[in-house]
Amino acid sequence: MITVDSDGVTIAYETRGPATPERNAETVVFLEGLGYGRWMWRWQAAALSSRYEVVLLDNRGTGDSDAPDGPYSIAQMAADVDAVLSALDVDEAHVVGASMGGMIAQRYALDFDRTTSLSLLCTSHGGPEAVPTPPETKQRMFDVPDDADEREVIRYKMRPAMTDAFFESRDDLISRIVDWRLASDAPEHARTAQAEAVAAFDSSDELAALDIPTLILHGTEDRVLPVENGQLLADEIAEAADAAVVFEEYDGGSHLFFIEQAGAVNDRLATFLNNV
Repeated sequence: MITVDSDGVTIAYETRGPATPERNAETVVFLEGLGYGRWMWRWQAAALSSRYEVVLLDNRGTGDSDAPDGPYSIAQMAADVDAVLSALDVDEAHVVGASMGGMIAQRYALDFDRTTSLSLLCTSHGGPEAVPTPPETKQRMFDVPDDADEREVIRYKMRPAMTDAFFESRDDLISRIVDWRLASDAPEHARTAQAEAVAAFDSSDELAALDIPTLILHGTEDRVLPVENGQLLADEIAEAADAAVVFEEYDGGSHLFFIEQAGAVNDRLATFLNNV
């Protein structure tokens, strides 16, 4: 684990893969969702690090990074990404983001010039045209039983992000995820600041400026950010004259489909990155 200063905030990151001082491996940076630490990408990092230099960072407020008082913005978190890539002397990177991380990835590609491709998973362009989180999911995330302990709270809030079948059949993995989350989740004040940054995010009027290869993946049964958001995102990016955008749905996929269907997602990411 390494750290870099980003406008007074310490951002923690790690690298994996075959990169050398001569930088003979392309770089892929992964950006995770609201409140989650860099553990979220362990499956994708393992699959891609034999060919690529993989960069994993903890968003401000999460894991080993500083958790300053809010407010936060998606633009600030994009600047944190640039501080990491600058510290690594990376001139070009494939940027992969999921959920809030997908919003950071969009902002990063719009604000900085290092992005060679975008992979946007289970995310949204935000703003009034985006399809909101369903009320029943919001209730599940905030109306936690009074007698729940710390582990039970995480399980309760996380359940809408997974399919019922996966949640009920993979208790071993769910328990490990709870352990990872207990060790690295954003504290309440930072989670609130991240959530407010997500609520304020709206890139819809800017996406036509993107002219880089873009892959958009979304689960059809996403109960956090409904799948319609993926299509809306693809439509906006496709407005660019030179845009090469691909939108693909994962049948029955949850918000965390890249964990539940990690093998298929890893293969798709590898194919996309190899062909950019």
